[in-house]
Amino acid sequence: MTDKKKKVRALGLCSGGLDSMLAGLVLRDQGIEVSWICFETPFFSSDKARKASEMTGIPLIIREITPVYLEMLTDPPCGYGKHMNPCRDCHSLMFRLAGEVMREEGFDFLFSGEVAGQRPLSQNKQALRYVEKNSGFDGKVLRPLSAKVLPETEVELAGLVDREKLLGIQGRSRKEQMALAEAYGLAEYPSPAGGCLLTDKKYSDRLKDLFGSGKAYEESDLHLLKQGRHLRLSNGEKLIIGRTKGDNRWIIKYHDPKRHRLLDLKGKGSPTVVVDADASEETVLIGAGLCAGYAKVPAGEAVEAVLQEPSGKRIIKAHAIDPARHRDDII
Repeated sequence: MTDKKKKVRALGLCSGGLDSMLAGLVLRDQGIEVSWICFETPFFSSDKARKASEMTGIPLIIREITPVYLEMLTDPPCGYGKHMNPCRDCHSLMFRLAGEVMREEGFDFLFSGEVAGQRPLSQNKQALRYVEKNSGFDGKVLRPLSAKVLPETEVELAGLVDREKLLGIQGRSRKEQMALAEAYGLAEYPSPAGGCLLTDKKYSDRLKDLFGSGKAYEESDLHLLKQGRHLRLSNGEKLIIGRTKGDNRWIIKYHDPKRHRLLDLKGKGSPTVVVDADASEETVLIGAGLCAGYAKVPAGEAVEAVLQEPSGKRIIKAHAIDPARHRDDII
């Protein structure tokens, strides 16, 4: 039986998806004081979690964890999934960090919306066990939606929750969750796909290239990977070229004036191009030529480009390059 003298408090990982919401609501129905925590990095945001908190009234804690996350991401013990997603080690890290907050804030246990068997690699029973064991909070992690098909936890044995009121969902079908959402009056919720850029092939390819370049990088570089064309030239140096006005604004926002130079055409609309501050003159001229080429200037035509450097602006002369010549350099 739940201790009536002391309010039981639970802290859950929240992605903002339907499963996260349902897990919190199932526990709240038992009279448990439920809160969520959501972690942010350049690879995933708290936007969905914020919306879920507004919809359900469950309080939300947000923590930015990029430095510690990158330590794990560059060498995850379990390796990567299909792309650059280290799902098991990611979940272990998040439960470890959430566990630290649990101790600091006086919560009694941790929970998540994970469903046994929903994702064959990261949510099979072996993976769920790996995550709990390596979080440092073995026995303190509850999965309310699948509890009845998983071993009984310390949380249940201690009577902090009523196991009979937990669920036994497993597998990839979402019919039970959708029925439960209707019962709770959740008319809007995000689809289960997406949310983490590390599962995206294009972003992962660019991230692999960044890690493999051997160059130091900052958090802003991780944001730059999200938009524009990215080219790794035969000389090993890199260009980022905007596709749209939105790309150009993004590039300008996240470039670092101390580490990057910007290029665009003098006096006419064109893509914005990023080159490293220490890039060779050859790369700068290729960047200016491709800037003109993507602006539909005929190949070979002379152009003037504005090069914005840490020391100021200067005009350089180049010749437009047909983008097809560097198609194989695109990451």
